Amino acid sequence: MERKIGTVSRGIRGPIIRQGDDLAQIVTDSVLEAANSEPFELHDRDVVAVTESIVARAQGNYASIDAIAADVKEKLGGETIGVIFPILSRNRFAICLRGIAKGAKKIVLMLSYPSDEVGNALVSMDQLDEAGINPYSDVLTLQRYRELFGENKHPFTGVDYVQYYGDLIRDCGCEVEILFANDARAILPYTKNVLHCDIHTRKRTKRILLAAGAQRVCSLEDILNAPVNGSGYNSRYGLLGSNKATEDSVKLFPNECFDLVEDIQQRLLTATGKHMEVMVYGDGAFKDPVGKIWELADPVVSPAYTKGLEGTPNELKLKYLADNDFADLKGEALKEAIEEAIRKKDADLVGNMASQGTTPRRLTDLIGSLCDLTSGSGDKGTPIVLVQGYFDNLSD
Repeated sequence: MERKIGTVSRGIRGPIIRQGDDLAQIVTDSVLEAANSEPFELHDRDVVAVTESIVARAQGNYASIDAIAADVKEKLGGETIGVIFPILSRNRFAICLRGIAKGAKKIVLMLSYPSDEVGNALVSMDQLDEAGINPYSDVLTLQRYRELFGENKHPFTGVDYVQYYGDLIRDCGCEVEILFANDARAILPYTKNVLHCDIHTRKRTKRILLAAGAQRVCSLEDILNAPVNGSGYNSRYGLLGSNKATEDSVKLFPNECFDLVEDIQQRLLTATGKHMEVMVYGDGAFKDPVGKIWELADPVVSPAYTKGLEGTPNELKLKYLADNDFADLKGEALKEAIEEAIRKKDADLVGNMASQGTTPRRLTDLIGSLCDLTSGSGDKGTPIVLVQGYFDNLSD
């Protein structure tokens, strides 16, 4: 019988993970139990994906705001600190900001506008146009911002983040001054000690600040990149990718976990005889077309994956073949011609017109995005995702 099913993504339920749990065995058992429960078969090149949250939980990779404060004070001096380009998020940044505020006497908070790096809007482009403001050159004080735009609450959360962040800093006993600008150098008349909180543009921001005369410059990846008084840490990403755990602590992005994915891969091979791929995933790399939010607030989609997930797809565009190479065919003849073209395709289709419109992104970014959409971030209870048939094509 002709195969009718292509790629399938399944959320796999698992237990609540605590520090010290044998996560490799839990993931292995959960996949095997799920396969037996329906049942369904497991295959070579199936992908088992594990959300970064349970990896960090099993590692016990947490840190208090006091640990953040101590590291900020040590690295940036503890006096007046510029905190620039944070994202607007209670879950992602507010707890970090509490720690930062406890490590300084004054914070000059400089927000990008009209939105943060991942699309959370302070104001709209239409509002800027009406006010005659150029976001690429104009630096606004808080007073000028309020005169022009008043109070602007986030459409999803109902929070005025300007007021929220200001109050949060003051509640920590720290003085605050708020600016709005998109040029990192605009902070330097206020302080030469800067913590830049952008995620995907952080390398450029640091380079610009240092070239312009900043004295001490840290990214969030430089804070808690080593333990502070026994805290958790992430040697590569620091505070990047962290989430609120409690009112006074954060869960950090999982530390080195390549050993974990290779361990799970080996356990599954031993149990099933199938060579599966394994990855850890966080935020997907997709953007909401309505809310304009780019989901990727983590520094990467996947911090660890097995070797078979390296690279990008190498695919032909079926409709291009149907409309061009085989425009005179239809029905079974067309299907057979396309299948034969797939079987004979080059190992590298870069530059081939028949591949135009396919997805030139890394496999881990594509599969991680699929997994993030499958598992969600709420109460589905499926922190493990099994993706089957991803590497198949019409000729299989």
